[in-house]
Amino acid sequence: MVYFLPLFSNLFFLVVSAFTSQPTELFFPGFSDTKSDNLTLTGAAKIEKNGILCLTNATGPLLGHAFYSSPLRLKSSAKGKAFSFSTSFAFAIVPEYPALGGHGLAFVITTSKDLKALPRQYLGIQNATETGDSPSNHDLVAVEFDTVQDLEFLDIDDNHVGIDINSLDSNASAPAGFYTEDSTKQNLTLMSGKPIQAWVDYDSVENILNVTIAPNSTRPRLPMLSFGVDLSPFFHEFMYVGFSASTGLLSSSHCILGWSFKINGEAQGLDLSSLPSLPGPPNKHTALIVGASVPSVILVILAVSFAIYFLVKINNDDVIEDWELEIGPKRYSYHELKQATKGFSAKNLLGHGSFGRVYKGKLRDSKTQVAVKRVSHESNQGLREFLSEISGIGRLRHRNLVQLLGWCRRRGDLLLVYDFMANGSLDKFLFDEPKKTLNWGDRFRVINGVAIGLLYLHEGYEQVVIHRDVKASNVLLDDELNGKLGDFGLARLYEHGSNLRTTRVVGTLGYLAPEVTRTGKATTSSDVYAFGALLLEVVCGRRPIEPKALPLELGLVDWVWKMYREGRVFDVVDPRLNGQYGEDEMLMVLKLGLICSDDVPVARPSMRQVVRYLDGEAELPDF
Repeated sequence: MVYFLPLFSNLFFLVVSAFTSQPTELFFPGFSDTKSDNLTLTGAAKIEKNGILCLTNATGPLLGHAFYSSPLRLKSSAKGKAFSFSTSFAFAIVPEYPALGGHGLAFVITTSKDLKALPRQYLGIQNATETGDSPSNHDLVAVEFDTVQDLEFLDIDDNHVGIDINSLDSNASAPAGFYTEDSTKQNLTLMSGKPIQAWVDYDSVENILNVTIAPNSTRPRLPMLSFGVDLSPFFHEFMYVGFSASTGLLSSSHCILGWSFKINGEAQGLDLSSLPSLPGPPNKHTALIVGASVPSVILVILAVSFAIYFLVKINNDDVIEDWELEIGPKRYSYHELKQATKGFSAKNLLGHGSFGRVYKGKLRDSKTQVAVKRVSHESNQGLREFLSEISGIGRLRHRNLVQLLGWCRRRGDLLLVYDFMANGSLDKFLFDEPKKTLNWGDRFRVINGVAIGLLYLHEGYEQVVIHRDVKASNVLLDDELNGKLGDFGLARLYEHGSNLRTTRVVGTLGYLAPEVTRTGKATTSSDVYAFGALLLEVVCGRRPIEPKALPLELGLVDWVWKMYREGRVFDVVDPRLNGQYGEDEMLMVLKLGLICSDDVPVARPSMRQVVRYLDGEAELPDF
């Protein structure tokens, strides 16, 4: 027998058993500050004025928790059978930059609201030392909505749903999507910034956990993910239910719009149209006064158009400020670069780099081919700060670095002009069935050139330059297939001998040294770690994280280590080389890649030592 207890003007209710006085049903069609007693919020979690529960905001790294304040009875006794349960909630993940965010959120059932956890890839529900191997850790079940692919937990991709029991190594996972009436699966982007409804149902009779998501309030007939499991061994008699989220490399607002939960029954449905709405983009345009006559409106439009025309004409030729005179090297006009790239046409698009797109161009006066990088409007770095960094990087001069030729500022736009590299980036020659396969001699020359370029950055320049994004796509090849390190959008400069400061964690998963994700401090050693991943990429012809590989081969470093220990290290060599290489040289590069990728920073060599090994001036130390 149950009865309904209305609270807070129908914004929230719970159903309580008459015999146990334990809640069996929760219902939050939106949230409000008046219900703070019913939810325990920790970390960055807060309830906004519009009734949305935000676990994190657009800063990072952060974590946020929101749990129902009282534990729910999920088993008949400590050693009894777990009850069935059903929950439905609407969430939205709004990234700081479109299509770039992290790390995700999770629905969590746990024995404690006080989770000693970390942000970033740990989703706020686990820390770096927890493994879930001991019975004492059997106290957490979660359904993760993950927007970053993490090698540590063997994630399948950067847009998936996973079922986690006592570990972030998902017991089952699937790319995010939903099934239509004809059983066709449609993809669904978790961090689209739009509301998504989720259903999580556990049947204790059939011992199966189902997860379903949809972009609306209509529940698909088929679940997206099913996992056969008896949760009884993992549940205590009383457990807390709620949500956790975290940010890391980049930031997202992880929001819960509404939530319902029921034990031994189906959770009450949510109607997305009646839940609190996400705030829309700010209106940056002033509306014309309603009620003006049509001729008056036309005159206003004409006047505004002429004003805009002259303002744009003036602003296209920005006045050079005093501080800009100190920025080098050459300043180009916006008109010149627009003409060189044919209006930044899609046909001239070479690819995407850090903070922007890169276009092929040809300067009219000199007939020189260039690459023009258009920095994204969404970059949150101050213009003056960014240009100050460019002033230092622009003075770098080395044959193994892509040369910055000049720049242009047009209001908030920043354009960087680089040497054009005829053969594009190295990754196009290594992955996804390249049109041309580099032989071993070409590959060795490329990695040797990049090593020399990195040595110059670390030791040969007047300041220490940490690249922070060494990877195959940032290694460019000239018309003779010489390798040059490019894309300095994330680089940092320090005085020799100075203490490196902690910064926001940036980089690319698979190349990030473990200590960077923990401390936020990039060093020359973290560049060496990324270079080690690059070495293995070049040898094996595959990425550091390969989603299409078998589970034991997903992480490149771990796979190469495994094959090395088994005495089959040459089996990892790219088969497209057809065995045309010297085994001694190949073994040296493989071992060097593993040493550079050591989890312990002090065990990695310096770039000076790396160059000596590659040049044959020194022998690698024993493992």
